Amino acid sequence: MNLTEAVTGKEYTIEKITTHDAELDAFLFSLGCYSGEPITVISRRKRGCVVSIKDGRYSIDRHLAEAIEVA
Repeated sequence: MNLTEAVTGKEYTIEKITTHDAELDAFLFSLGCYSGEPITVISRRKRGCVVSIKDGRYSIDRHLAEAIEVA
């Protein structure tokens, strides 16, 4: 499943990220968003969601949330 289907407040593990953009992949990696890392959806917004990765909170758009596969 991807982050758009994730339950708010539940911790998931990132399975894979499919963006087809090397710069975006590098940016996500710098945030700590890569396979094997825990991620939690904190809240949902109209155009995306707020997630917790490591010690930070980030707002991501729906397109990016669909690219992050979790289990």
